[in-house]
Amino acid sequence: MKLTPVDWAIVASYFALSTCVGLYFTRRGGASLSEYFLSGRAAPWWLAGASMVATTFAADTPLLVTGLVATKGVAGNWLWWNFVMSGMLTVFFFARLWRRANVMTDVEFSEIRYGGRPAAFLRGFRALYLAVPINLIIIGWVTRAMIKILTISLDVSPVIAVGICFVATVCYAVAAGLWAVLWTDLVQFVIKMSAVIVLAVFAVRAVGGIDVMRAKLTAHFGSETAALSVMPVSVGGPHGLSAYAWMPLLALCTFLFVQWWAAWYPGAEPGGGGYVAQRIFAARSERDGVLATLFFQIAHYALRPWPWIVTGLATVILYPTLQDKESGYVHAFVDLLPTPWRGFMMAGFAAAYMSTIGTQLNWGASYLVNDFYKRFLRPHESEHHYVSVSRAATILLFLLSIIVAWQISSIEQAWKFLIALGAGTGLVYMLRWYWWRINAWSEISAMVVSLAVAIVALQVVPHHFAAGDPNGDAVVMLVTVGLTTVVWLAVTFLTPAESPAILESFYRRVRPGGPGWRRIAVRAGFGPEPIAAGRLAWANWIAGIVAAYGTLFGIGKLIFGPVSTGIAMLATAAVAFAWIAWSFGQETPPAEGLAVGTAQTPAPIAAD
Repeated sequence: MKLTPVDWAIVASYFALSTCVGLYFTRRGGASLSEYFLSGRAAPWWLAGASMVATTFAADTPLLVTGLVATKGVAGNWLWWNFVMSGMLTVFFFARLWRRANVMTDVEFSEIRYGGRPAAFLRGFRALYLAVPINLIIIGWVTRAMIKILTISLDVSPVIAVGICFVATVCYAVAAGLWAVLWTDLVQFVIKMSAVIVLAVFAVRAVGGIDVMRAKLTAHFGSETAALSVMPVSVGGPHGLSAYAWMPLLALCTFLFVQWWAAWYPGAEPGGGGYVAQRIFAARSERDGVLATLFFQIAHYALRPWPWIVTGLATVILYPTLQDKESGYVHAFVDLLPTPWRGFMMAGFAAAYMSTIGTQLNWGASYLVNDFYKRFLRPHESEHHYVSVSRAATILLFLLSIIVAWQISSIEQAWKFLIALGAGTGLVYMLRWYWWRINAWSEISAMVVSLAVAIVALQVVPHHFAAGDPNGDAVVMLVTVGLTTVVWLAVTFLTPAESPAILESFYRRVRPGGPGWRRIAVRAGFGPEPIAAGRLAWANWIAGIVAAYGTLFGIGKLIFGPVSTGIAMLATAAVAFAWIAWSFGQETPPAEGLAVGTAQTPAPIAAD
């Protein structure tokens, strides 16, 4: 693809803008660890929420979605759409608790929820596990996607491509920390969303319009339903309820009823966590944290996917013989966009890459420095020292990620591998907030067993299924979840509970409420409190799911028809949003008496 001087000027202007933002916040971000990793806990909800959305819009995301819809139709997105349900749990049950915890990272949470050496071990182990192998896999596949984009579009070598990625990202991520990440995320989100919408318009024009697209997709997939239905099942006919060939009922049920609550995945962690929790910590208030998370769920699942989906479907028609379906998205923008949109799209891909990598580097470095280096190696250094180490850790993580990027051949396969590694841990991450009996060994055993079982299952199970058979992925998930859950529950009851002092201290700080903490709440002098989210929490959760799916499916119907169905779905989503807004107005803050988020010396209480 040949870029004109106008295109290059657009790309250069984007990089200059990102660099200026980083330089602007360098002094503020370097003032302390709190400023560097949490923007001084002063981010408004719209900035924190936009940053969450921008982070999950990586260079790999349009390519992944293109690969899914090109092989499986629109309904192929259920591989990630199912996480709406865990995301809404985070909004209405966990976001406010994370903000009250008043920690710098979700890993630091281990030593306020649990006590003693097991808690310290869990914090250190989990910090290294998330910062190095897990983080490097994520950065690696995102970098691999960017390499693919630059290699196809600019015909440059992978070495040069990685060099461009390195320089573009590290300039601001290292210098200014989360302040730069948040504000560049906002700018990047606007640029990349505009770019993908423009590409979708050109893609539809290239295939002859929506009606022609529908007809050709029907011929390709065998039916319009198989191509465009948002549900991976067909209803009626001689077989009643049946699944498509690519999504057997076993796999579908696993995605809809197990994966979303059982599997840990960055950005969709059961119970929250990761960079979502980091943005909640950075929010200026508890309410800002909740609103930021709600905005993220709606924008991530409902507003953002359709430009990718439309372009991905167009690639089925434009490039029917393309072997690497994921690369169809890159070929589309190379072939279809004129100047200056080419330059705008290149800036959009750069923005997509930088927003994700900037977050992953900052997030991973926060674990290495706050939860390992400062906690275990050098606990009494100055803030300036820790910020300097944080910048060095950021560079180190990126250099290591380059090695990982070369080992990843398929974005979708890397994505599935990461989900398998976290299968079975989700339930313990949710229950630790609402059940006093969970202890440090519960989490440790869940992590270790999930990792071990997933690695073995990924080596053994696929050999019993045809290549690409989703039942193989479903069996890996079910086996890992089942064994992990049995083990961590057994370990929970075979090991001592956390000390009464630790439990009461945690309750005073977070005030989760609910029957799982009743005895602790009574002993602490609060009485039997309801859950922190209030009595409307479950209704809000359902309303949130309806709002997200109603908006998502309604937009799809507006594009492909029938329009009346789309309007009805969007009206349903509007009612759900109205309910959520009303319920927020009914909430009351925790009872006066003991401050939330303060460390108080608990009175001695007897063990159970």
